[in-house]
Amino acid sequence: MTFQKILLLSFTLTFAHPAFANKLLIPMDLEQSDHLKAYGIAYFALQQGLDVEWLLNYRGGAFVMDATEKIVLEARVRDVAFQQISAANIAQIYAQIEDGNMDRIRLEKAPKIAVYTPPHKQPWDDAVTLALTYAEIPYDILWDEEVLSGKLEDYDWLHLHHEDFTGQYGKFFASHGRRLWYQQQQAQFEALARKLGFPKVSALKGAVVQAIYDYVHSGGFLFAMCSATDTFDIALAARGLDIVDAVYDGDPPEPNIQQKLNFSRTIAFENFKLVLDPMEYEYADIDLSPTRNNQIRGAEAEAFTLFEFSAKYDPVPTMLTQNHVPIVKGYLGQTTAFNKPLIKKSITILGEIPGTDHVKYIHGNVGSGTFTFYAGHDPEDYQHFVNDPPTQLALYRNSAGYRLILNNILFPAAKKQKRKT
Repeated sequence: MTFQKILLLSFTLTFAHPAFANKLLIPMDLEQSDHLKAYGIAYFALQQGLDVEWLLNYRGGAFVMDATEKIVLEARVRDVAFQQISAANIAQIYAQIEDGNMDRIRLEKAPKIAVYTPPHKQPWDDAVTLALTYAEIPYDILWDEEVLSGKLEDYDWLHLHHEDFTGQYGKFFASHGRRLWYQQQQAQFEALARKLGFPKVSALKGAVVQAIYDYVHSGGFLFAMCSATDTFDIALAARGLDIVDAVYDGDPPEPNIQQKLNFSRTIAFENFKLVLDPMEYEYADIDLSPTRNNQIRGAEAEAFTLFEFSAKYDPVPTMLTQNHVPIVKGYLGQTTAFNKPLIKKSITILGEIPGTDHVKYIHGNVGSGTFTFYAGHDPEDYQHFVNDPPTQLALYRNSAGYRLILNNILFPAAKKQKRKT
C-alpha cells in the first residue's frame, strides 16, 4: 500500500471514529499561524452552507464551525491553525463566554462583496483588495456605470477603492500632472463623464456618491479607506456645487463656496473647511496627515489604540475591533487620520491615537445601513508612494491592521444570538 493511500485511510478512520470532535475552533489570538487566511476559512465555511459562530473577545475573536472533512482539509491547506473540540469542550467555552465580556455571534451567509475601483490599472495598490485576494475571499469589481445602473443592489458589502470623489484626480496635479498615467486617467474619466451625460467629472462623481449613499441608506454595508473617506463626505456636502479649480475642470470654483456646503447631507464629518489650493495635496481639514507639516514620526510613534466595547451590549463595534493586540501600528495615507472635532457626535470612534485629535477608525449608521471609515493607505506600508510595489501579505500573516479590514468583511453575515433568560 502506498504512503498516500495509508495517509488517506488514516484520515478517513479518524473522521469515522465515534470520539472524533464535532466542532472546529479557529483561534484568533497569538496562537494563530495566519490570522488573515483564518477569515477566509470562516468565509469558505459560510459558502459551504455552514453556520459559523464568531466568539467575540474569546481568544482574539475565535471562530467555531462544524468540523467537516472539507473544512478541516481547507484549513490545513491554507496553513490556518485550528483545534478539534468536543461538545463538552464547546459547552465549557460557552459558559466562559457567558460569564465574561464576551459573546457569540452567528454568521449565517457569505456576504456578496463588491469593490468600487476603476477598470484600468492605477499606479498604487489597495489594501482591501490585497486582503481579499490573500484571504481567498471572492469579490466583484464595479465602476461608475455599474453604480449608476443599479448594480449595487446585488451586493451586501461595498468597498470604495482609494478614490477622489471630488473630481480632482487625487489632487496630484503638482506632483504628477505631467506623468503619462495621470494624463491618461484624466482623459478616461472625462470621456466616461461625457458618455454618461455629465458635463464634468465632479458632476459624475457627485451622482455616484449619491447612488452609494442611497445604497447604504436602504441597508447596504459600506467600507472605505484613505481619501475615499473624506472625499465621500465632501462630495455629499458640495453636491450640485463647483469646488474644483480650473486646472482640473477648466473653470474656477464658485465664489464663497465654503459657506454653501450642506453638512446635513454628510454621514461622518461636519463643519470642515475645504482646501481650495489646487497645488496642495489635501482636500479639507478633516485629515490630520503628518506629511502636511513634516512631522513624520514612524509607525510605532503613530500607533493607535482600539477601544474596548461591551460584547453583550455593543456587539457591532466589538465585532469591528476584534484583534489579538489592542494597539495597532500607524501608517500614512493621503487621509492619514480624522480630525476628532469634525466627526459627528452620532459616530462611534473605534480607534484613535491617545491624547490627540487623531482618529483612525470610525463607524456609523445611515438609515438601515452602516459605514466604516478606516484612515490611511496600507497598514503594513508606513508611507506608500505612487508606483511602489504591492505589499506581500504572506510576510504579514498576523497583521493587526489588516485584521480590522477583514472584520468588516464578515460583519454583514452576522446575526445576534438570542440570549437565554
